[in-house]
Amino acid sequence: MIVLGTAALAVVPSVSLAQSPDSVAAKPDSINPRAALPERPTVATHAYTIAPGYVEIEAGLQDAQPANITQFSAPVVVKIGVVPRLQLEIQGGYSRVSVHGATVSGVSDLAFALKQRVLDNAPILHDFSLQAAVKFPTGSTNVTTNTTDASLLLISSRPIGAGELDLNAGYTRRSGDGTVAPINATLLTASFGAPIAGAVGGVAEVFSTPATSGPAGTATSVGFLFGPTYQVQPSLVLDAGAILNVRNMPGNAIYAGLTYNVGRIPGFPAVR
Repeated sequence: MIVLGTAALAVVPSVSLAQSPDSVAAKPDSINPRAALPERPTVATHAYTIAPGYVEIEAGLQDAQPANITQFSAPVVVKIGVVPRLQLEIQGGYSRVSVHGATVSGVSDLAFALKQRVLDNAPILHDFSLQAAVKFPTGSTNVTTNTTDASLLLISSRPIGAGELDLNAGYTRRSGDGTVAPINATLLTASFGAPIAGAVGGVAEVFSTPATSGPAGTATSVGFLFGPTYQVQPSLVLDAGAILNVRNMPGNAIYAGLTYNVGRIPGFPAVR
């Protein structure tokens, strides 16, 4: 889960489940509830949810350097299993942008998302979930978009050999007049991850934000993300890699981060 998707969907993204051997095995209602289910580092998310009462944290760093600009971000997502097949996400972080020596920085807008797993092993869609999110204009001045964003993400995941393919399609509707951020925005992603050797895995993704209209409208952009992952233990997965501008993105970027399943919340009621 990196900062790339926030502009399009107000959902601090996401990673393919297929980051490591344990993650590939740890699908819905995992036998090991402490097994990390990363939504890092790609823009796409997978269809699966963590076990009820368990908490998982995803955190990362991303640095982009388009012409005459530096963009640094540190997104954080806290995931909480609510009941089987339902997960709450709390998303935030820190951003800093420098343009010709002038720098603005501060905390990012806060977002809340609910992911509901709807189908398992279904025709065409295979494992399918819906994720709804709301972002509020709580960030620092010059960092916030000053808009309230409502988003819906459609998520399909399926195994391919030892790996997994995650397909996402999303739509965001924003408040405001469209001068800071487009009122309507969409997102399309295709992410594949698989184990490579032992604890080392790899992930690759193509993502696109189709053209938007209005004063802040932009042309269709396309990016390509790739990099290795490393499973330190079942509950901890590290990642790093690069994001390349294929079409109309501000520039290239590098990223690094981790996903850690903290464990069960003490006293959380047993849910079946």
